[in-house]
Amino acid sequence: MLQQTRVAQGLPYFLSFQEAFPTVFDLADAPEEKVLKLWQGLGYYSRARNLHATAKHVAYNLNGKFPSSYKELLKLKGVGDYTAAAIASISYNEPVPVVDGNVYRVLSRYFGIETDISSSAAKAEFRELAGSQLPKDNAAEFNQAMMEFGALQCVPKSPDCVNCIFNVNCVAYTTGRVDSLPVKLKKTKVTNRYFNYMVVKDALDNTIVQKRTAKGIWHNLYEFPLLETVMPVPDKEVVKLIEQFPGFEFTVKSVQAIVPEVVHKLSHQHLHIRFWEVVTNDTVVNGQSYDEIKVYPYPIVIHNFMEKHWE
Repeated sequence: MLQQTRVAQGLPYFLSFQEAFPTVFDLADAPEEKVLKLWQGLGYYSRARNLHATAKHVAYNLNGKFPSSYKELLKLKGVGDYTAAAIASISYNEPVPVVDGNVYRVLSRYFGIETDISSSAAKAEFRELAGSQLPKDNAAEFNQAMMEFGALQCVPKSPDCVNCIFNVNCVAYTTGRVDSLPVKLKKTKVTNRYFNYMVVKDALDNTIVQKRTAKGIWHNLYEFPLLETVMPVPDKEVVKLIEQFPGFEFTVKSVQAIVPEVVHKLSHQHLHIRFWEVVTNDTVVNGQSYDEIKVYPYPIVIHNFMEKHWE
C-alpha cells in the first residue's frame, strides 16, 4: 500500500484491510472484487491484484508462512528490490540496503554523485553505495533513518541545509549544487486521453455498467459505457456519436452533459473525462439499479461522480 503512496493516505486503507482480512487466509479466500472495492481510491490497482495473488501464494503454497529473507521475498508477485529490502531489513534486520527516491537524493547530494538516477546504471551504483554505509547489525534503523531523512530534511525543493547536521561534509551544499542534484534527465511522457461516459437512465431508472477487462489502467474495475476519442470533440458531435453507439439496443430520447470536464491525472496519462446522461423510454437489457451497481469497485473519479450526482 505504501508503494507510491503517502503514509497518511495509505493508513486508513491498511486498517480497513486488517479489519476485513484478519489473516492472510482471509485475504486469499476473498473475491477480487471485494479486494478492489476496499482499495478504491488508492490508485495503481495492479498493486491490489498483486497483493491478492501473493496472499494466495503465501496461504496455499507456503502454508501461511511469510518469506523471511530478501531473496525469497523477491519471488513474491509485486515485490521488487525496494519492497523486499524494506521488509527484510525492517522486519528481519537482514543487512540489505533500501534504495528509494529519498535515498537517491540523500546519497547523490551528500557524495556529489552526478549519475542520472533514471539511467540503468544508477540502481546498482546507489545500491552499492548505500550498502557500504549500512551497519550490518542495525539495518532496520539505518534504512528507516535514510528514508525519513530524505522525506523530512533532505527534501526535493528548498531543503533547510543551513540547519542540516551533515552540511559540513555535504558535497552538494559545499559546492552549491543542492538544486541540481540528484540528476534526472529522463522526463515522463504524458499522454492525453478523452473519455466520454454514457450514464444511461431507462424507463425503470436503471443504468448500465461494465467491467474493464482489457489490460491497462483500471483493469477489472467497473465503469459506465465508454466512448473514447483521440481528441476533444464538440458537444454536438459527441451527441451524434453517442446516439450511434454500437451495442445500445434502445432508442435514445435525449443526451446532455451532466458536469463540466474532469481532468484526472495519472502518472503517465491525463484523462479528460465527461459524463453524459443518456435517457431512453425503453427498458435496457441487463440494466441495474443504483443500489445494485454501487457495490462494485470503480475508479475513484467515477465513484466520486456517483456519490455526488446520482439521483
